[in-house]
Formats: sequence, structure tokens, C-alpha cells
Amino acid sequence: MPLIRVADEVWIAAALLHRRYPDREDFAVGEIVRRAAEERVTGAAAVRPGVQSHAYLHCVANRPPNPGRYRMLVETSKGRRRLFRPGDPCHPLRAAGKAVPEPRAVPAPYRGLIDWYRRDYAGAPAAEADPILALRGAGRAPAGGDPDAWLARLRRGAP
Repeated sequence: MPLIRVADEVWIAAALLHRRYPDREDFAVGEIVRRAAEERVTGAAAVRPGVQSHAYLHCVANRPPNPGRYRMLVETSKGRRRLFRPGDPCHPLRAAGKAVPEPRAVPAPYRGLIDWYRRDYAGAPAAEADPILALRGAGRAPAGGDPDAWLARLRRGAP
């Protein structure tokens, strides 16, 4: 089996957990590490030492980089992570960091996870859940209408 980056191994483990438990929002770091150990993506008998530190810090978008700038996971609360989605909070120094493994850098059996992520998981931007961003466009007048006339109708109680 090809040797892959530890960050990609962590991403694969987290993606497998999300696919297996689609109703769960996040996972404990220990669950991600155990899933990586069970999966044995590299073929090694034991999980590589860097998997835990990557799941805890190096891959986490909303934590300061130390030293990696990956943004593959998001810390949802202390000790809990989920896959990063476009629009998630991100430390400014990680803004250009890698969020998804390169397909050719991942063993063939796991490449479908990248398609699943882009199509199903990351397709709904997490930023829309932000109540401030959800107000986008709320102050606009109805399409094609005069805003003053629309406001006057509203004040009269007319639709």
C-alpha cells in the first residue's frame, strides 16, 4: 500500500465515520484515532504516532496553525471534531490550507470518499447556519418593485 500523509489518513478516518453515522454532527478525537487504527490505510499494524496530534491540532481549521495549515477538520467543542466544510470558521493563517486529500495521493479504495464529500457532505455550506449570514438579502424590496411603494403597502396592512 502507498504511504500517505498523516493528515490524509485522519481525513479518511473522519470521512468514514461521517458516512457510517450520518446523523452525528461530530466525533471525539479518540474515535477518529481508533477509526484510523481499525482502517489501517497504510497497511501498518498500528496507527502512526502523528495521527492523534493531527486530529487534535494539525488538521483543525479553527485552531492556530502549529505548524501545519491544514483545514480538514473543525473543532466543534473541546475534544470533538467534524470534517471541514466551505464557510466554516477558519484561522486566518489556515485560509489557503488543504481541506481535502488529492485523489491520486489516496489509495484507490478511498477515492470515492472524496466524491462523497464534495457531492453530499460539503454541498450544503455550513455558513448558511450562521444566523447573521442567514439575513443576507433580508432588507431587499420585492423583485421588480418600488421599495417605497412596497413599504407604504405594508404600513397600510396590504400585501
